[in-house]
Amino acid sequence: MHCPFCFAVDTKVIDSRLVGEGSSVRRRRQCLVCNERFTTFEVAELVMPRVVKSNDVREPFNEEKLRSGMLRALEKRPVSSDDVEMAINHIKSQLRATGEREVPSKMIGNLVMEQLKKLDKVAISVLPLSTAVSKISKNLAKRSRAWRTKPCRTSITWRGR
Repeated sequence: MHCPFCFAVDTKVIDSRLVGEGSSVRRRRQCLVCNERFTTFEVAELVMPRVVKSNDVREPFNEEKLRSGMLRALEKRPVSSDDVEMAINHIKSQLRATGEREVPSKMIGNLVMEQLKKLDKVAISVLPLSTAVSKISKNLAKRSRAWRTKPCRTSITWRGR
């Protein structure tokens, strides 16, 4: 570790402590050249696998997308936000445990269904419905854009009596 004061390479660790529920390490260091002390924090970098969608499009794992889908399924259900966060963390750890660089979106869907089953049995039926409704609304929006851009080829004439 380089000293932030004199940029020397030689530093030694004086003290190390776990912080943040053991997820990171705080180290007190001292430069061997200028004797200045400074603190560093170390956190493990955990890389999530990429998601392969059903149309073979690959995209980075999006935790917010996972959270919003689960919250949509659990909307108005008696489930605490802490339980939802624990379920999300469990899904993420299972995905990391596969050791794969890419995972199919169906695998994530199955993991979500397992967690929803543990949290609330009613939510299992809500998630597919909310997903289907969002697909239908996207489809309708796409069609309406297409209708607006196409010129009208038929003309309607009104013939009075």
